[in-house]
Amino acid sequence: MSTKYKQVLVDGDTFAYRAAFSCEDTTLGDAINKIDELLEDTLNEVLWEIDDKVYQIFLTGKGNFRHDIAITHEYKGNRKSVEKPKHLHKIRQHMIKNWKAIVSKDEEADDLIGIWSTGYGSEALVVSVDKDMLQLPCNHYNPSKRKYKTVSELEGNKFFYSQILTGDKADNIIGLYGIGPVKSKKILEDYSSDEDLYEACLRSYGGEEDRVIENGKLLWLRRHEGQVWEPPKCVSGQD
Repeated sequence: MSTKYKQVLVDGDTFAYRAAFSCEDTTLGDAINKIDELLEDTLNEVLWEIDDKVYQIFLTGKGNFRHDIAITHEYKGNRKSVEKPKHLHKIRQHMIKNWKAIVSKDEEADDLIGIWSTGYGSEALVVSVDKDMLQLPCNHYNPSKRKYKTVSELEGNKFFYSQILTGDKADNIIGLYGIGPVKSKKILEDYSSDEDLYEACLRSYGGEEDRVIENGKLLWLRRHEGQVWEPPKCVSGQD
């Protein structure tokens, strides 16, 4: 056995960008060596031995269903003018060929990780620096901080609803003005059910249900193929 976890799920996007940015002024060979070094070092941290049967790397591919959902602001519209590092494409190709990375289609790598982590449950370990992953109820490892964290169902749910309140500036998802992690935690602290957490968000938005639902659909990481988040039916008035 290579690990106490049945499957280690690696957010390859963050590793690819980190390697590419760090080698922006050096050669492609340096960039390839860097991505190998980053992945090997991290896998050695979480595995007793590197075994490709117990880890899977994910990369975001073309298309994203969220672009059709975003109405208030264009999803990731704030990234249009940001130039990608020059070695990124070749690094990704290397990860696909040599590390057997899976590339998403019409969704993000995060969604694939959400789906896989749901299948493995408490036996999954998600490796990522992306805070969005903390809505997933499973084990987590942040390779930058070198810290492990286990997220319960309730903790993951509260994190998701807190994101509905705060939004996510990195993805151009706009939340409530003046509401950050501290205030959102205070708003949600007395609630535990989906219905109560949703109602708390709805009250905070002054009853603007369309805004709450839009943010929820944009922020939710899929737990099964094709899933798009829907609010609790008994609250939203759906049959």
